[in-house]
Amino acid sequence: MTNEYDLIVIGAGPVGENIADRAVQGGLTAAVIESELVGGECSYWACMPSKALLRPAAAVRAARGVDGACQAVVGELDVAAILARRDSFTSEWSDAGQVEWLDAAGITLLRGHGRLTGEREVTVVDSDGTERVVRARHAVAIATGSAATVPEIEGLRDAAPWTSREATSVQEVPASLAIIGGGVVGAEMATVFAALGSEVTVIARGGLLGGMEPFASERVADSLRDMGVDLRLETETTKVQRDASGVTITTADGAEIHAAEVLVATGRTPRSDDVGLEAVGHEPGGSLATDDTMRVPGVDWLYAAGDVTGRSMLTHQGKYQARAAGDAIAARAKGNAVDEASWSRYVATADHCAVTQVVFTDPEVASVGLTAAGAEEQGIDLAVVDCDLGAVAGAKLQADDYSGQARLVIDKGRGVIVGATFVGPGVAELLHAATIAIVGEVSVQRLWHAVPSYPTVSEVWLRLLEEYGRNSA
Repeated sequence: MTNEYDLIVIGAGPVGENIADRAVQGGLTAAVIESELVGGECSYWACMPSKALLRPAAAVRAARGVDGACQAVVGELDVAAILARRDSFTSEWSDAGQVEWLDAAGITLLRGHGRLTGEREVTVVDSDGTERVVRARHAVAIATGSAATVPEIEGLRDAAPWTSREATSVQEVPASLAIIGGGVVGAEMATVFAALGSEVTVIARGGLLGGMEPFASERVADSLRDMGVDLRLETETTKVQRDASGVTITTADGAEIHAAEVLVATGRTPRSDDVGLEAVGHEPGGSLATDDTMRVPGVDWLYAAGDVTGRSMLTHQGKYQARAAGDAIAARAKGNAVDEASWSRYVATADHCAVTQVVFTDPEVASVGLTAAGAEEQGIDLAVVDCDLGAVAGAKLQADDYSGQARLVIDKGRGVIVGATFVGPGVAELLHAATIAIVGEVSVQRLWHAVPSYPTVSEVWLRLLEEYGRNSA
């Protein structure tokens, strides 16, 4: 095997795979280095298994929401079948299929832990301690992702807490589960384990789904309570202790919560502490800053993308950054000009104004761009337009008791949408239309001519525009 490639990527998750693939499509040779499973966190412990766990209960809820169909829904969820289906989506935690894809794409896989040890130089240490030095002719990219954050709470580490990995790969559903954290992972896992029969308690320093529109948090909180989840919001966890019967979580007000297991869902930390950044004059640990072509300032051959940058810790945004980085690396390697202006193929502009996210709770929350509060902080002359999704004919056809809400945040000065949030069953599929409107800076006036089909849930766009027209007349 050669020890020299045009591009070396540390990390073979979806981000690293995409950087390498774009570079190879651009005519370069590339190798990826991976110490765990090719395909990364998303394939085995995050996006795919979590959504596989969430879907069965959502399908049952959808059927039970329609008269004539609900009568056909009998019995309870088959937990064993749900876990088996989840296993199929993780390929039983085998990366053989992902490795085949790398081979087909012309990307070399190097197993082991990669660290920068010099200019365009990476040392790979495999599981038996054998070292191999590989060099890049043009660029090295870091795509090592992130790890679950375990906060410094008395006794927490000694209590052997679950992180998202243990939660999504669970083989036996606990009778009870305490979740520390009210973000996306906390809310989704509360939804999963309540549906699977656990007695769930969520303990969060703030509210649920911080950073999203308040109505999203309120609707998800109400739904979780309806599922029997005990929400302890605005509550600090001060101590965790495990004994033979399980764990005891103590909060700042002296309350004690007992559970069989405890899940920590308090955020994620970029994996940058052991990739050799000190060899290129950068401090290890924390987010790795980049420009919009994903190049690390001060090191013209070093790139980074995905969670390790801290720009937007979402798989799809990381893959988007990867495409920009791979294209930029290939172009610069060939001596071609790289257009760094906003919205060129070489930059990750959307990270600044059009980040998309779906929370697969019940109800779903789908958002893109700015919240009303975020737009106000930026000094935008804004209009906030709300619509009751349950009043839309297409939504009523989806479920007899459909309930939801939609919001557009509009920059009145430019006459364009800068943010959108949808809450309700199945709203994930509404999101991309809003994303296109924001990225394309389509004027609200022009959107009047994008006629939604009747009767579909997308008719909410007409209702939102009508409401904006009334308020701005």
